[in-house]
Formats: sequence, C-alpha cells, structure tokens
Amino acid sequence: MTLEVAASPVAPMRLPRLAGGDRVFRRCGPWLERLLVLGNEPMLVRVREGRNNDFILAAEPVDPELLTGPGSADLIEAGESSLRRGLDRLRFSLGIDDDLRGFYRAFRDDPVLGPALAGRIHNRPLRRPVAWEALIWAITEQLIEYRRAIRIQQQMIRRFGIAIRSHATARPHESGGSQPGLLASRPGPVLAAVPAPEAIANAAPAELEACGLSARRAVAMVKVAREVASGRVDPAKSGGDPRLLAVPEIGPWTVACLALRGRGDPDALLAGDLGQVKLVGYLKGLGRLAEVEEVEEFYAPYAPWRGLAGEYLVQALGSRVHGPGNRARIRRQAFRHAA
Repeated sequence: MTLEVAASPVAPMRLPRLAGGDRVFRRCGPWLERLLVLGNEPMLVRVREGRNNDFILAAEPVDPELLTGPGSADLIEAGESSLRRGLDRLRFSLGIDDDLRGFYRAFRDDPVLGPALAGRIHNRPLRRPVAWEALIWAITEQLIEYRRAIRIQQQMIRRFGIAIRSHATARPHESGGSQPGLLASRPGPVLAAVPAPEAIANAAPAELEACGLSARRAVAMVKVAREVASGRVDPAKSGGDPRLLAVPEIGPWTVACLALRGRGDPDALLAGDLGQVKLVGYLKGLGRLAEVEEVEEFYAPYAPWRGLAGEYLVQALGSRVHGPGNRARIRRQAFRHAA
C-alpha cells in the first residue's frame, strides 16, 4: 500500500537540494526520501516537485524483514493511519503549511535581515519530522562545529539506527520499472533512521563516547532518552521541558533547538548557538564572540520570528563568518566561550 497526496504550499517554497549532513534523507531521481519509524512502524516517506507549483508526497510501509538494528525485531508493518501520520510529519518537516508572507513583509526592508531574505525566502529551514530527532541532535551539536557534530550523528546512526539491510532490492512498480525507495543496487544500507529513544536509553555512555560525544554529554543523552522512552517526557510538548532542564548538560539552548526544529516555534531563538554568537559578534563588529545576552538583544526586534530570522541570517552570512581571516580568532574565542 502506497499513499500519495498533492500538497500546495501556503507560501512559495522550493524543495531543498540537500537535506542535512546526517544523510538520513537522500536523493533518488526527482524524489527526496527517507526511512521514518513512527513507534514501531517503519515506512518510506518521500517528496518531489509537482507540475503546478505543488509537491507530491508519498508514504509506503517497509517490510520489517528488510530492516536491521536495535529494536528491529519488534517492528511491524505500518498501517494506513501511520502512513498518514508519516505524510503529516513530512509536511511539517518541509514547512509546506507555513505562511511566511507576514514574516517577509515585516522584514524585507530591514537593513540586516532584508538582504538575507531576498532570494532565499523560498528556502525553508528544514525541521525534523519527529521532535525526538531535534532533541537528540541538539545534544550532539552543543558548542561544537557543525561538521564535527554531523560526524557524531553519522556514527550514532550506524551504531544505533534502524537501517535497510544491504541485500534489500527494488520492488517492481505497478506502472513498470523500479519504484523509488527500496533501490539497493549499491552495497551497504541504503537508508537508515535516527536512533530511537529506546536504543539510546539501553546504551552505555561509553558506547556514545565511542561515537564522538564527550563523557558528560553521553551521560546526559542516556538520561534524556530514558525520560522519553519511559513516557515521562514527550519532546513534542513543552510540558516536559522542566524535566529536561533538570538533566545536567541540558540547558536553554537545547530546549530552544527542540522548540524551533522539533515543534516549529518560529520565535525559539538559539541564543547560545556557536553559529549565532559568531554571527552576532561579526555583525556588530565586536571583534569577539557575542555573549548570549547580546544575541538576545540583537534579535529582539524580530519577535515573534526570532528563531526563523536567525536561521535565515546564518544561511545567508555563515560563510562570511567562517572566512579565512576569521578562523583562527574564532577558534580561540570559541575555546574560551566553551570553557
């Protein structure tokens, strides 16, 4: 069973060419697709551009026998209701139903944000389809460079994620040819999902350290996963945030990242983000990394879209901040900031 729907975005948007350094998404012809596991039901979800400025979204169950990884023995075939949830989660991740026209009108003439939006407002910042993914990846990204964080994420996916077995092959499509999705002409798992809370909850911190996490963050990740796996915390709801903040190493930045990229709160500002403290220090000519309070002051005029404004500014100006003349100074300042 394959569900397929056409979706027209509320405001103009483009499908991202690439979708995250963790390589959970992949390109397969015109499709952008990924393996998604909701509860214990695995599915393939995918999206491509349509012919009338719309998008075609599809979801199909994946045979649990084709999957490997922690908890794969407990998987069942996804039913129709779960496939519909998968399509909803994909829509949320892409921001298809987000109306950014008010945001654009409010700040298109802003001397700083306006140029960043020009020609980029169609490029929606990609969110995580499941809030847990935003939470676990936020922990890996705390005060480290993005490239290092994605290496940790890729290692965690290999070690703890659900993956399609290397011998899985393409199924014939009803209209002839191979169906997009389970194309496995090359060796190795073709698609893998972000590790489930249960997989991390059952891991030893040393196993997470082996993926590149620091010792303290490895312990924090296991504690957070146990809160989620037990049902004491639902990452999709803010009611569990106090329990998350009670875990050492989990602070306001992690929760803000969860709110922005896991719940879709456009005002959730990543004030302590390494990229933001670099960017604001650069834009204000401070000659150093900005303090969290200075980042919050800088973005105050952009409420109630502070988080979204930050995403677009990093997208537009991040390469300047990391220019050759800035790298050594930024590295020294980042070390002092982390300490």
